[in-house]
Amino acid sequence: MAQVPASIVTRNISDLAGETGNVYASISIISKRANQIAVKVKEELNSKLAEFATTVDNLEEVFENREQIEISKYYERLPKPTNMAIEEFIENKVYFRNADDEEQTSSAF
Repeated sequence: MAQVPASIVTRNISDLAGETGNVYASISIISKRANQIAVKVKEELNSKLAEFATTVDNLEEVFENREQIEISKYYERLPKPTNMAIEEFIENKVYFRNADDEEQTSSAF
C-alpha cells in the first residue's frame, strides 16, 4: 500500500469529483470504503486479541502481556480508515458501479 498520511491533509474537491463527475457520489463511495476498511481492521484486531482473552475475573491473576500491548499500539498507529479510503480512491484502487446507470441501460432494451 502507498504511504498514507496519518494526519489531516487538505484535498482539492474537484480531484475527488473527477472519477465520478459528482462530489457527493465520490464522498459516498469513499465513506462506504472507509466503513469496509474499519470493519476489516476491527475484525483483525479482535481476532489477535482473542488469543489473550482470559476466562478468569480474578484481578490478581490478570497481568500485563507485552505482546498484547504491542499489538494494540500497532493498530493505534495505523492511519484512519477514512484516510486509507481516500488514498485508495485517488489511486483508482476502489471498484464501484452505479446501479442507476445499469437499470437505465437494461430497461432500454
